[in-house]
Amino acid sequence: MDYVSTRDKSVKVTAAKAISQGISVEGGLFVPDTFPKFCDTDFKEIAKLDYIGRAKYILKNFLNDFTDEEIDYCVKGAYTGSFDNEQPAPISLVGKNANILELWHGPTCAFKDLALQLLPYLLTTSAKKVSNGKKIVILVATSGDTGKAALEGFCDVKDTEIMVFYPSDGVSPMQKLQMDSQKGENVHVCAIKGNFDDAQTGVKKIFTDSAVKEKLANNNMQFSSANSINWGRLAPQIVYYVSAYCDLLNREEDYLKDGFNVVVPTGNFGNILAAYYAKKMGVPIKKLICASNANNVLTDFINTGKYDRNRSFFTTISPSMDILISSNLERMLFELSGNDDKAVAKMQSDLAKDGVFYATEEIKTKMGELFWGGCCDDNATLKTIKKYFSEYGYLCDTHTAVAMNVYEQYVNATGDDIPTVIASTASPYKFANSVLSAVSDKKAESEFDTVRLLSSETSTEIPAPIKQLENATVRFKEICEKDDMLSAVYSALNI
Repeated sequence: MDYVSTRDKSVKVTAAKAISQGISVEGGLFVPDTFPKFCDTDFKEIAKLDYIGRAKYILKNFLNDFTDEEIDYCVKGAYTGSFDNEQPAPISLVGKNANILELWHGPTCAFKDLALQLLPYLLTTSAKKVSNGKKIVILVATSGDTGKAALEGFCDVKDTEIMVFYPSDGVSPMQKLQMDSQKGENVHVCAIKGNFDDAQTGVKKIFTDSAVKEKLANNNMQFSSANSINWGRLAPQIVYYVSAYCDLLNREEDYLKDGFNVVVPTGNFGNILAAYYAKKMGVPIKKLICASNANNVLTDFINTGKYDRNRSFFTTISPSMDILISSNLERMLFELSGNDDKAVAKMQSDLAKDGVFYATEEIKTKMGELFWGGCCDDNATLKTIKKYFSEYGYLCDTHTAVAMNVYEQYVNATGDDIPTVIASTASPYKFANSVLSAVSDKKAESEFDTVRLLSSETSTEIPAPIKQLENATVRFKEICEKDDMLSAVYSALNI
């Protein structure tokens, strides 16, 4: 297996090079040139393993230049002692067929932990192979969860520096506190005056600037990414969809006789893309249901074939989905176009220049066969939180509620109520104000009074990482203009 660029497939690199570099020189994203195929016998074997065993089994197929010993070191380091009850991705059954895949039992209470506990191991192992002793500088744009998970994962990792940018008014108070109080000598955090798309665009611009790369090289440094544009971030996400299938296989015979659907609350398209890759590898996923909030650019694209970011940007109660430029869609376009790198490059160029591109009829048709898109606003999100808590005693966050709402829309529209895996991407306590307002009329004055009130009103336990934040010291208070991000990077690196 080699890795090729979505914008120039003549570029071929190893897994270590793809992970350490993060993004191709011309701005394309790395994808495997082939995918492993698993059969029923493989899945039965995987189902006998614990999560660490499953991750090793799956990832060895993608890490073509890692030894078995290196994979063992990386996976055990990431998933041992980091997650509640040593179970990174447990499933809660709600109702008859809604299987809630809880991806928030790690150190930052968000799904990004599943990948970002592993990425530092993958990146440092890769760097030893290909980076000639350079310090790795990780740049991150975040809409809330990736930032904290990356900071936690790379905290004091040798020969790395990490710089996180987040929209100053586009994350929850808890997400902001998690990032601004991060410990570690090699971590840096800066808010920007703008939204997530501004942060992401700024990071990509810095990444592909040859003068900036030369300046880093002169200081024995090189860039990499912890966003899901990095294959090392995306590959671990495939694992939890395969693992979920295995858990359902172990539950009861014939439960999945007709396969199952997957619903993902979607912003940057990486999480649902990982589910597609699991399907491509043999997991019997029937429909991929893409759930958006009021920033419904993906819903419109799936339904019309037109991707148009020239629209109002909404700051919602599900901020990790407040995105109008979904970077990982590029990988899907590469797949659906039959690996047509020139067509992908043209679509991405049109998006950058005009804010819009149009899928071919072939891509539109294939997209419609694979995906179903729906969206809901904040009011519907709150009603969904209340409904599932009132009817099932299940408390979910504002992103998971979007997925649950769109799941109901899908079933009502199609009548397809086969077993479904719903990706639950964050603890409700990361968005305590909104979740409390959905289930109770009571209010509290401070953020942590709200957390305690939510716990008492719902008889649910406050996650330990959230409890520990109450007395955390804020270290980072910098806010910069979106055009000054490079200066902030140079300042953090002292170059």
